Amino acid sequence: MASVLQLSDVSVVRDGTTILDSVDWTVNSDERWVVLGPNGAGKTTMLQLAAAQLHPSSGTAMLLDQQLGSVDVFELRPRIGFASTALARKLPRNERVIDVVMTAAYSVTGRWTESYEDLDTRRAERVLAEWKLGNLAERRFGDLSDGEQKRVQIARAVMTDPELLLLDEPAASLDLGSREELLQLLSGYASSPEAPAIVMVTHHVEEIPEGFTHAMLLADGEIQAEGEIDDVLTSELLSDTFGLPLEISKQDGRFTARAQQQN
Repeated sequence: MASVLQLSDVSVVRDGTTILDSVDWTVNSDERWVVLGPNGAGKTTMLQLAAAQLHPSSGTAMLLDQQLGSVDVFELRPRIGFASTALARKLPRNERVIDVVMTAAYSVTGRWTESYEDLDTRRAERVLAEWKLGNLAERRFGDLSDGEQKRVQIARAVMTDPELLLLDEPAASLDLGSREELLQLLSGYASSPEAPAIVMVTHHVEEIPEGFTHAMLLADGEIQAEGEIDDVLTSELLSDTFGLPLEISKQDGRFTARAQQQN
């Protein structure tokens, strides 16, 4: 399978502080990755690189066969779907849901003077239906619940049929019901052979949808482990990454974690 993202000896340094340190990582087009690690591990910075929002301080970052630093990122970014809380803050709260999704075609937040074809409208309507949002198309984005807003963000991210989908904590702040509904939808999407490569950042193994194939553990800007998900999400490796004795279990394709009982 062709790679969609390849980082070779990549480091990111800001104000003298190393955020990512000599990272080597490859994501192939048929893989669904989850990235876990403690706060400050460098997970969001990793996604910013993958989204062509940030250039490495050193090393080589290849994204969709293009090298960051040698390509027009404004041509590259529309090929990448990105859903994050930071992006959601830029979406006008009084914007209609269908326009929030449709404006992804121009990579803009907020509808202005750009014109759309019937094809764009039909595509947006279809994506909203797939994410169980069809009845909310005319609602204002700011009037939706947290769970509905999260799904709108993802619908917007897949509007352009991206070659790489990046999700930054998509289930954060959701109640149990909203979380499970979202994870069911993500699991179904990830299982489709037509879905793009996916990279999802989360803090909790309970938020990993079924069907994800690979995992990375990140701490202090360095990869602690990466590979097939069952080989990486073990009690030993997660305990080392988070600095706490943890017990990891898996049932029906879903993971859970709890602190080990201390004698």
